[in-house]
Amino acid sequence: MFSGQSIDGIKKKLKLLTQDELRVAEDILKSDVRIGVRKLGSSLERQRLKREEAEERILRMKRKEEGLKAQGHLFVAGIDEAGRGPLAGPVVAACVVMKEGSLIVEVDDSKKIKEELREKLFDRVIADSISFGIGVATNEEIDRINILQATFLAMRRAMQYLNPSADYILIDGNQLLPETQKQQEAVIRGDSSCYCIACASILAKVYRDRLMREYDKIYPEFQFSKNKGYGTAEHYEALKRWGITPVHRRSFL
Repeated sequence: MFSGQSIDGIKKKLKLLTQDELRVAEDILKSDVRIGVRKLGSSLERQRLKREEAEERILRMKRKEEGLKAQGHLFVAGIDEAGRGPLAGPVVAACVVMKEGSLIVEVDDSKKIKEELREKLFDRVIADSISFGIGVATNEEIDRINILQATFLAMRRAMQYLNPSADYILIDGNQLLPETQKQQEAVIRGDSSCYCIACASILAKVYRDRLMREYDKIYPEFQFSKNKGYGTAEHYEALKRWGITPVHRRSFL
């Protein structure tokens, strides 16, 4: 399969192989007489084991939604929010129903994922979804009805965009969503233990971060691109110097 080929040539060929073909190539390379080729085979093995471990983690995260599907719930949605704690900006919720075979191994609680990867996962989650929705409650609505009720409002708005609609909802946290007739379940730490909730957490976080970067263009002195509206020391210093903006939550200040 690789007889007489240089290491660079082997690497180029490996890029064209399927996962099953790579598994065969791994054993062939590890038995090669050349030390450099054997090292390449060992590297393939480490990558495979790491990938399999990641896939096993995702399969564990999918157990709850797969169990609900086995009970007859065709469209199980995960819901999560981003932005309950900041001093500025909206609270954003996302609701997503993932495809049966979806297995995005990098998916996790959005807070554990670096920003650059989150941006890439945003598009991958959408591509791997059956339907999704994103809902926003503004800082004015937060001030008027409080952050908890504004979070519920954003969640209900997100649900309205689902097509097809969900017939069961898994919500991150310990509180059920009021004013909905959908069957639902609250999942504590769901953004790190439940696949569809983790996917929703990525959508909500990335969408809100993008909004805050837009606000940064209008109010650069507050560094919203950096702090995303959270109460950093620099943010408080900017408030002392410049005062509040129209996107600040007055009830938080």
